[in-house]
Amino acid sequence: MVLLFCMCMGILAVSCKKEEGLKDGYYTAEMSDYSHGWKEYVTICVMENKIVSVEYNAENASGFIKSWDIAYMKNMNGITGTYPNKYTREYAAQLLENQGNGDIDAVSGASTSGKNFVRLASAVLERAQNGDPTVAIVESEKEE
Repeated sequence: MVLLFCMCMGILAVSCKKEEGLKDGYYTAEMSDYSHGWKEYVTICVMENKIVSVEYNAENASGFIKSWDIAYMKNMNGITGTYPNKYTREYAAQLLENQGNGDIDAVSGASTSGKNFVRLASAVLERAQNGDPTVAIVESEKEE
């Protein structure tokens, strides 16, 4: 009888733990406002309790993606040594690698975007834990 009870508790613990993880689906978080003409967002895809893809980018009001803006890339790279198509992939790769269980290291020259990425990643992970497919809106910090 004790053995049966222990087996049932073990099965219950495993099923409860599984429920606490990330739910399969696509989840998105975006900033509430545009900053310098761009609104940043993060989208993840979760399969079998694991993040399998991460997209981090920004778009303008017409839907044009920041990472595709060659003039912006050339200008930013000359000033900071990085550019959107580079730093967005670096931030996304960190989230994919640590599965939301670690710190995100700042990319030199893109620290503001890094702070936004951390906030967006937190919101999107919360959506994935709850299985909530609605877009999370992250309040933009006021620019000075």
